[in-house]
Amino acid sequence: MKYLLLFFIVLFQTVLFSQQSIEGTWATYDDNTGKLESEVELFIKNGKLYGKIIKLYNMEQDAVCVNCTDYRKNKPIVGMIFMSGLTKNGKEWTGDNVILHPDNGKLYSGKVWLDNTDRLAVRGYLGWFYRTQYWKRVS
Repeated sequence: MKYLLLFFIVLFQTVLFSQQSIEGTWATYDDNTGKLESEVELFIKNGKLYGKIIKLYNMEQDAVCVNCTDYRKNKPIVGMIFMSGLTKNGKEWTGDNVILHPDNGKLYSGKVWLDNTDRLAVRGYLGWFYRTQYWKRVS
């Protein structure tokens, strides 16, 4: 009986501590072609979630955000903080006007959550309409 109890305690701790953080490097993919688009780094700073583009695959590495209308206008896309200030709400990170799409320069409200340890769901909202992308963990 003692060994059975010990087994369940170890099993519970393994499950509890194996849950991965949302932080790390994620690969993004084109919705239509499924081709690898970029790698992004997600990090938490002062309790808020941020995302930075660290590598592009289908664009020039020195591409700039020509369609941006804020401080990111004509700034390099690689190294750009495109996701900023999402706050944790249960198992999700959410916010209004927090995800920038560098291709069109638009800001979207968003929701981000771990679908499983190696798959991240990223949903951008424009009014009632939304689109969800799934990213794969790189590291």
